[in-house]
Amino acid sequence: MLRLEKRPTPSVFWSRATPVLAVALTMIAGSVMFAVLGKNPFEAIRTIFWDPLFGEFAWYLRGQLLVKAGPLVLIAVGLSLGFRAGIWNIGAEGQYIMGAVIGAAVGLAVYPTENRLIFPVMIVAGALGGWAWAMIPAILKTRFNTNEILVSLMLVYVAQTILAMASTGFLRNPEGAGFPGSRNFSSYPAAANPELIAGSGLHWGGVAALATVVAAYVLLQRHILGFQIKLAGQAPRAARYAGVKPERLVLFCMGVAGALAGMAGLFEVTGPAGQISIDFNVGYGFTAIIVAFLGRLNPIGILLAGLLMALTYIGGEMASTNLGLPSAAIQAFQGMLLFFLLACDLLTNFRIRLAQVEAR
Repeated sequence: MLRLEKRPTPSVFWSRATPVLAVALTMIAGSVMFAVLGKNPFEAIRTIFWDPLFGEFAWYLRGQLLVKAGPLVLIAVGLSLGFRAGIWNIGAEGQYIMGAVIGAAVGLAVYPTENRLIFPVMIVAGALGGWAWAMIPAILKTRFNTNEILVSLMLVYVAQTILAMASTGFLRNPEGAGFPGSRNFSSYPAAANPELIAGSGLHWGGVAALATVVAAYVLLQRHILGFQIKLAGQAPRAARYAGVKPERLVLFCMGVAGALAGMAGLFEVTGPAGQISIDFNVGYGFTAIIVAFLGRLNPIGILLAGLLMALTYIGGEMASTNLGLPSAAIQAFQGMLLFFLLACDLLTNFRIRLAQVEAR
């Protein structure tokens, strides 16, 4: 029979190989699922992974990769700092929503004023909105030792309720004939987030994501705070002896994650989404958790994982349209990626051994 044997030290090889193995196993399991649904598995996999990059409309879809990957990378980098320190912020979806709502509210409050400072102020407001929402579980944890997983997750549903109230109430377009949804930011140039290069899909959210990757890499590799974050996650007791303040680390990591998620929400609502609506949130906050772990909590890895996950979004939409695959199947396919990643991650810390079974 098989048994797991603890490795004396984590395997560097398997730490780097498990994301590749997880992707391969996801493709195999996904192919089986597509076949059960009565679809050609090879055609489905080709549509998801190949056609967006090399198909008929690849020139356009490659630009859309940046649109989809931007918020995923921005949120995942923020989450990764907390995950490295053993701080489990699962509520980035709520922080993303609140950043969008508060940032949009600031812009719409001065409509139709035209001023170059409006959009930068909206970015700051969005970041503060996400930061404030993340501070609720952070403060409750540091003051009352509550579980940040449960509190941050429950706040997602509160944020979704506020989003519905905003789109049907205090942010509803007064000229929208009673339909839910705010004014469209594409018709408000001072508050819009258009493409920086026509046809590229790149907007300020993509620029912010790339800048965040660089900043996080420098923080983790060159700054004492990055060392403290890694030490707190790997050896909490040693971190205390080294002078690390756990409460401050919780506030910092949760605050940064919330601010980045809020900025992602603001960039999305002023760019691709265009307005506050009831169905504005598209699960980026939850998907970013997969991206963070697929990227091994490393900023460069997260950038690559964000592009891969964005590819599954775009390819999944193509598969739903062209092959008739249900959207739930695409979501299950994306979820398989996290499942196999966590399963394969065992190989980093454990060996699989054959053990003899004694006859009775």
